[in-house]
Amino acid sequence: MKHFQALGLGAITALGMTALSMLPASAAWQPTKPVEFIVPAGTGGGADQMARTLQGIIAKHSLMSTQLVVINKSGGAGGEGFLDVKSNKGNPHKIVISLSNLFTTPLATGIPFNWKDLTPVAMLALDEFVLWVNAQSPYKTAQEYEAAIKAAPDGTFKMGGTGSKQEDQIITVAVEKALGKKMTYIPYKGGGEVAVQLVGGHINSSVNNPIEAVSQWRGDKLRPLCVFDSKPLPYTDKILGDQSWSSVPTCISAGLNVEYLMLRGVFMPPGVTDEQVAYFVDLFKKVRETPEWKQLMKDGAFNPTFMSGDEFKTWLDGAEKTHKGLMQEAGFIAGN
Repeated sequence: MKHFQALGLGAITALGMTALSMLPASAAWQPTKPVEFIVPAGTGGGADQMARTLQGIIAKHSLMSTQLVVINKSGGAGGEGFLDVKSNKGNPHKIVISLSNLFTTPLATGIPFNWKDLTPVAMLALDEFVLWVNAQSPYKTAQEYEAAIKAAPDGTFKMGGTGSKQEDQIITVAVEKALGKKMTYIPYKGGGEVAVQLVGGHINSSVNNPIEAVSQWRGDKLRPLCVFDSKPLPYTDKILGDQSWSSVPTCISAGLNVEYLMLRGVFMPPGVTDEQVAYFVDLFKKVRETPEWKQLMKDGAFNPTFMSGDEFKTWLDGAEKTHKGLMQEAGFIAGN
């Protein structure tokens, strides 16, 4: 009210309610201290990279009056991070980036958590999954790799992935069922570590997200064989030689009838106000307009779908049902 005090009481009366309705957006709720951005996964993975990119964009363009501080809490397959946010009821200075462990971790571990325990803010994008092999391997196509798996004894080929009973292992089980062969699944803490292990030849393949392995592809260390989507990726920027994301065929076209997309979204603790949620929805809308965000979408071959409000909640309801079905089929639900 300092502005109005300078005008004097008579001026306030003259301005009336019209002036109040014309207050700048800055008069709405804003964070008053650093905001913790929880990543329920290890460093170097897709969620971690996206969170740190968001942190950099927001700082560079001064989109927040306070800092965004990224904190990794990967314990319990991400359960540590989700429970931390759940327990901070009414705290608008803590947000969490979600991946599909939002659904899979409670089902696999039985921890007392459901996405409805949090406050949905926005879907930032949907993330793809790609079947990767070492660039020195003899497999140039998904069909060649499938044939090799089929020809070898069960368990011969090692698939690396992030976590146990999470997205990467769900996809691995689906691949096994499609091929009628067993692989050896090796879990790691994050997608960054998975890529390093594949470059080092310690595993035969991975189903990393594009952003988790694009730098190794660009350096001709890894080779993408197919994408687990119903259609090819639209991005045509060259990554290695004449190859782009649009060059990668779908796994379905290669005989692997497996499709999976993963959420990249943001949630807040329970009990926050609509005004506080609206602040972060607006913040991420501003982020989406920056060249750095658009470059991330290209580099990581993301599906840039954005949702908030009731539309996002409806999507989450459907995704929860889908994951429960996938987890049941894979035999990954705790207590079953």
